[in-house]
Parts: sequence; C-alpha cells; structure tokens
Amino acid sequence: MLIIGITGGIGSGKTTVAKLFTLLGIPVYSADDAAKEIMTKDALLVRQIKEHFGPASYCEDGSLNRQYIANIVFNDKDQLEKLNSLVHPATIRDSKTWAAQQNAPYVIKEAALMFETESFHHVDKVIMVYAPQALRIHRVMQRDGVERDAVLARMHKQLDEKIKLKLADYVIYNDEQQMVIPQVLALHKQFLTLA
Repeated sequence: MLIIGITGGIGSGKTTVAKLFTLLGIPVYSADDAAKEIMTKDALLVRQIKEHFGPASYCEDGSLNRQYIANIVFNDKDQLEKLNSLVHPATIRDSKTWAAQQNAPYVIKEAALMFETESFHHVDKVIMVYAPQALRIHRVMQRDGVERDAVLARMHKQLDEKIKLKLADYVIYNDEQQMVIPQVLALHKQFLTLA
C-alpha cells in the first residue's frame, strides 16, 4: 500500500489539507493524535516512560500526567529528546499496523515532525504544506490565543521550512494566494495512478 506523508510547520494548514484527503475517501492517520493515545495504551511505551521519568508520569486512573511530563521536558532539551525517542518509534509501529488494516488505494500519515524524526523513512512520498511565516504566526495566534513570542518558540523547535521544502516530494501552497483544493485533487489523481 502507498503511504503518503503530510507535514508542514505549525500553522501551515497540514490538518486542513489532510481533512480534504479524508473527504476524498482516503484514510488519514494523525501521528500527533495517535501519540497521545499510544502514551496510555501501548504497554511497552508506558513502561519505558515510567522507567525513565518515574511512576508519577501517570495518574492513578492510568492517564498520562501531562503537567508532570511537561514540567520535566519543557526547558530540558535532553529530556524532550528522550521522550521523543520513546514516543516516535511507538507511533511509527502503530501507524504501520493501522496502514495494513486500511482498504484504500493509498493512505495519508499526517505528522508535524516528519523530517525531524525517522517518520519520513516509513512513507513512500512526502507532501509539504507551505505557508509564509507571517501568515503561520497570525493563524496560530488566532487559533490558540497565544502571543507572537510563544508561536516563534514553537516554530524554532521545528526544522527550517527551506529544508523541508527541499526534502519533500510535493508542495501544497496554503498561502491564501493559491487555491488548495485543486492542488489536493491533482495530487489525489497522481497517487491513484501510483497506487
């Protein structure tokens, strides 16, 4: 089965683009949503998180103690990298299992950190959703009700857009200058041919 990755910087509109593929009947796996679920349902991952971050990583009801984890990883790059090194492989395993269960000509895997992790090695092609930085900042400030500095801090944790553009196989421009739907339809047609 053909697996297409969708990525893009925060505020680029990758989730919107993924939803357009869903409307075309293509199954979409959201790595970010799946990771949240896997952190409480994948027994191996739960054990690894408890071993590294301590038993307080989980609440009594089995849910992830997000505040506790955030306090550890927020200002400690090494701890954040450790958490990611545990969660990303589990998400990749889960996405492979999910993809094998789908009955479609191709599937989409949406992930904010496609190139920053090993995820891009596990997809056949990658679509980069691109929007100019100023527009992305505006979108995230509106969407999340946060200040510009907070958005910039989140952006700095992601790979530079210019590098992503070079690494991607396809680019969808979500810059409010070009229509997104025709771009999605054109890629859909291509993927159906490839599949």
